[in-house]
Amino acid sequence: MTDLVLALDFGGTKIAAALIDPSGSVVRSARVPTPTSDPWDAVLTVVSSVVGNNPVTGVGIASAGPVDTARGTVSPINVPSWQAFPLRAAVAELFPHVPVELAGDGVCMALGEHWRGAGQGSTFMVGLVVSTGVGGGLVLDGRPFGGRTGNAGHIGHIVVEPDGAPCTCGGRGCVETVAGGPRMVAWARRAGWQAPDDADAAVLAAAALAGDEIPLEAFERAGQAVGMAIAGAAAVCDLDLAVIGGGVAQAGELLFEPIRRTLKTHAGLSYLEGLEVRAAQLGGEAGLVGAAALVRQAR
Repeated sequence: MTDLVLALDFGGTKIAAALIDPSGSVVRSARVPTPTSDPWDAVLTVVSSVVGNNPVTGVGIASAGPVDTARGTVSPINVPSWQAFPLRAAVAELFPHVPVELAGDGVCMALGEHWRGAGQGSTFMVGLVVSTGVGGGLVLDGRPFGGRTGNAGHIGHIVVEPDGAPCTCGGRGCVETVAGGPRMVAWARRAGWQAPDDADAAVLAAAALAGDEIPLEAFERAGQAVGMAIAGAAAVCDLDLAVIGGGVAQAGELLFEPIRRTLKTHAGLSYLEGLEVRAAQLGGEAGLVGAAALVRQAR
């Protein structure tokens, strides 16, 4: 195996690594849960299990944010022991003679789908992960766009309800407060939905598919929120495509139908007429493939 790139995807719940070949295919991968304390030893474990004796020509890192790509640091909200942690420099010490690139996990998801998934053929796109939270990233003019600090495209924190619920970001009424899986379940419970204590977004989706009105309304609210956010991002960035993945998006048309209907109402500018919405194709590998693409595009 030659010209392999090591991809590392660091998140609040899991740490994944993979060897990616020049075609964007995953050659070997591994993942471990993110420890509650200092996770560096877990990073070392998963990286060594994947790399073995294989030489790598570069390392791409996708990380939960906020990130600071200028400084190479990460401050994942769900990992309090890693605030302004110099992840790029720490990884570069392990691989001192190859380039090491860092971006937010939303940017890498979008870039991975653009290279090998549902975003192929698009030039200006946003990628979204609708799951526990709502993350996102931008590919503009065929290249990842992180903005000033590397955090551009954080579509989950576009405000869709000015007087809405408080968000983990410190704001109120963000998309994430309406369309994040746990928030959808909590809203449905407050509206009178009777469900087991451990019910999650998948249980909510099953109830909606069975015709339960309250879960159906929860997905309607979520789809409207995501659709409004896409419409706003598309108007600002002149997008032609939104690719949507994540656990909540696995509900399919329960989420996608209200998104598309909302876009018909809110994406009215003439240059947005061809704006398209597609389901993501790469699943959990999108961030890894996108991290490898960072190295590929930097060459």
